[in-house]
Amino acid sequence: MKRLLNLTLLLGMVAAVAASFAYLGIDLLTLLSAESLSHMAGYVHRFMSPDLSAEHLTEVGRGAAQTLAMSAIGTLLAALLALLLALPAAGRCGRAAQGAAQLLLNVLRAIPELVWAALMVLAAGLGPNAGTLALALHTAGVLGRLFAEALKNTPSAPADAIRLQGGGQVAAFCYGTLPNLWPQLLAYCLYRWENNIRMASVLGFVGAGGLGQMLYVSLSLFQEAQASTVILAMLLLVFGVDALSGWTRQRWVRA
Repeated sequence: MKRLLNLTLLLGMVAAVAASFAYLGIDLLTLLSAESLSHMAGYVHRFMSPDLSAEHLTEVGRGAAQTLAMSAIGTLLAALLALLLALPAAGRCGRAAQGAAQLLLNVLRAIPELVWAALMVLAAGLGPNAGTLALALHTAGVLGRLFAEALKNTPSAPADAIRLQGGGQVAAFCYGTLPNLWPQLLAYCLYRWENNIRMASVLGFVGAGGLGQMLYVSLSLFQEAQASTVILAMLLLVFGVDALSGWTRQRWVRA
């Protein structure tokens, strides 16, 4: 009986795959024909010859700096907003404020960066401003949730001791809670910065500036050599930020 059930399940999966090919109209024979393979080989060959002219490299460098600035400023704004929302979300300001902050963080986190970017392009116009705001809003939702969980798990004894000595809420947080929490918050921010570098390179496809917008324009005009240079710049930028973030975590967070 069990073997028959497994066979039926396998046949059902095969039938589903076959039905998917038929419904989508995918013709593997045409895809793997000599003409298609020749077109793909030519396309790859054009990509393997990046445009390294001084004029284009200057534009790519400007786009890389714009992408880096978008990710850095967006992450910084997100960290500040997340910290403000994490305090009530962790229950430090009453139940009503906790519910409102958690709802806001869920909304910010639930909307993807590309959707935020499309909305910000309509609100702020084309360019890096829209990309920066999109990254800041989504990342604030993610970091706010992480910060709130970290606050809940942080020992309250140091802050309680400061309050018993006559210190206020701000002093108790700054000198009793934040020193123990700072390495974890910094690690979260650095990790999100790495993610935002990658996402900032993609947001340009909806007009949010940076390398992504350059790549979209190059691909739209079938300029494979220029697009190849932009992709190489994206890879170098991501690798550089990953290395810098890893070094920073090892030097500051783990220390």
